[in-house]
Amino acid sequence: MTRTFRLAVLECDTPVAPVLEARGPYSEVFRQLLTKGQKDLGPKGSDVQLDITKWDVVANQSFPNVDEIDGLWLTGSKHTAFADDAWIVSLVEFVKKVLTTTKIPVVGICFGHQIIGRALGAKVGVSPGGWELSVNKIDLSEEGQKLLGVPSLGLHQMHRDAVLEVPEGLVCLGSSPKCEIQGLYQAGRLISFQAHPEFDEFIMSNILETRHNQKVFDDAMFEDGMARAQQQQDGVLVATTIWNLLLS
Repeated sequence: MTRTFRLAVLECDTPVAPVLEARGPYSEVFRQLLTKGQKDLGPKGSDVQLDITKWDVVANQSFPNVDEIDGLWLTGSKHTAFADDAWIVSLVEFVKKVLTTTKIPVVGICFGHQIIGRALGAKVGVSPGGWELSVNKIDLSEEGQKLLGVPSLGLHQMHRDAVLEVPEGLVCLGSSPKCEIQGLYQAGRLISFQAHPEFDEFIMSNILETRHNQKVFDDAMFEDGMARAQQQQDGVLVATTIWNLLLS
């Protein structure tokens, strides 16, 4: 019998124009990633049908009914997770409510990872390591190695902010030279990554070009990021790991 898994994706941003045109909004980008990750689940995932609903938490500040979903996913964003814009405060409050009053598994990516940290009382701010761009190596902690089955990951990065302390009851999944907390985890409950498992060379290259044209990145940063955009990355392994948490 087929089981439907109802995943609510809180869209915290819109992809840059070329990515939006080619791949769709972030909810669709994550659907594509999860479809790939599901193939490696074996029998556990063969009878699962993914039903994604998308929620615009920026313009509409709309949130799902927690009684009508099986999992919650927070996307990345160009916005600042520790700002006090009304929609960000509302988002933090909603995530805190989900984490403290339900058993719904929660996933956060980049900005979403930081929002989870903030909702659980951790300090979130500008990363001491500064910008981290394109494919970088993440050295996994002991807990991260047990969970993912490898000593390290290669994943795309696109951030200048970070979670600066591990919330009580969670473990850190790994670190990189520029960012000490690359992921958070609580068994059966929560997983987040500072990196972007959903990014590939096409997505990263277009973001780099857009932000270079906007003068966010100087020539050196742009060229360094572009030189690593095509490197091998482990997004599908991360997607399979996330699936295991969602279905646990």
